[in-house]
Amino acid sequence: MKKMLAILFAMILALSLLTACGGSTGGNEAADTEEKTEAAVETTEEAEDAEEAEDALATGDFTKDDPLNQDEIGEKEILVVSFGTSFNDSRVATIGAIEKAIKDKFEKDGWAVRRAFTSSIIIDHIKSYPGMLTDDQKASLGLSDDELAAVTNVDYIDTALKRAVDNGVKQLVVQPTHLMSGAENAELKNALADYSSKMDIAIGEPLLSSDEDFDAVADALVKVTESFKSDDTAIVFMGHGTPAENTDVDPSVSNKTYSKMQEKLNEKGGANYYVGVVESDIEGLSLDQLVPKVKEGGDYKKVVLRPMMVVAGDHANNDMADESDDESWVSTFKAEGYEVEPVIEGLGQVPEIQDIYVAHAQAAIDSLNK
Repeated sequence: MKKMLAILFAMILALSLLTACGGSTGGNEAADTEEKTEAAVETTEEAEDAEEAEDALATGDFTKDDPLNQDEIGEKEILVVSFGTSFNDSRVATIGAIEKAIKDKFEKDGWAVRRAFTSSIIIDHIKSYPGMLTDDQKASLGLSDDELAAVTNVDYIDTALKRAVDNGVKQLVVQPTHLMSGAENAELKNALADYSSKMDIAIGEPLLSSDEDFDAVADALVKVTESFKSDDTAIVFMGHGTPAENTDVDPSVSNKTYSKMQEKLNEKGGANYYVGVVESDIEGLSLDQLVPKVKEGGDYKKVVLRPMMVVAGDHANNDMADESDDESWVSTFKAEGYEVEPVIEGLGQVPEIQDIYVAHAQAAIDSLNK
């Protein structure tokens, strides 16, 4: 979008130059104006490319990531499937940490662990990083063009499944990092349908699947927020939510998950825990319905914000914690007079959460061996 605006600006500049020439039809003036237009567009595009590169690097060092797409892996594979995030540090600290926990548990038993993302937009964004870099930035990373391309070559879900077939995989465990069995999980199951005749496939459960999962997640979240517990502090989690217009799944089902999570948090941590969502207004979970709940819930002076999402990506950094956005959660609560502390950490960073995914992968492996 920024680049399109920049090009539009350059075109307006060119038009102004033509006007300044008094509409002259002289060949020299027209050629000179065209050259100036091309130069303006080129200069503006270079500036925008440099800004995009800075934005990409500002979210962390993408070269620390591992796309886990190597070939010749044997006949047993665990494919860890995530929506994905273009926020580099968070991708390593959350998705990467879950993948590592699964790898540490099962690799010794002959299981190769691989990655797939379901968001083609995020994959394209990650793959574009090397092309955004200046020569000086590339030199500072100390990697060749081929190495930079390799570290950003994340597989789309269908690409990863085709790769598994080409590698001769006989047993495939697909472990999603999804929070619940919502729209993303439904899409994943649809993608797997075409491959069920090519290998034995088992699908691990998402994070919040059983009552035991809810208890374990609530215990983990109470533990990581223990330092904030105080009578004058409200601890507010931002979930994603399913928009009402989504026709793939019943939005009320996924949003009830958040209501149940709040009940568990209140049961285990106290009344000062709150859960809302950023993409839905069902079940009274949207921000404009959440703020009155917090105001009525106690004499709070401070609000702590955390994402109830596996990664701390765009929603956590922008919708939740962007103080320059008047409509963000941090700005909204500040406008109500609260001291607000956003904690930008995804659920995937919590070891106890990683353990749940490992347990779900184990259950899927066990189902293959029955």
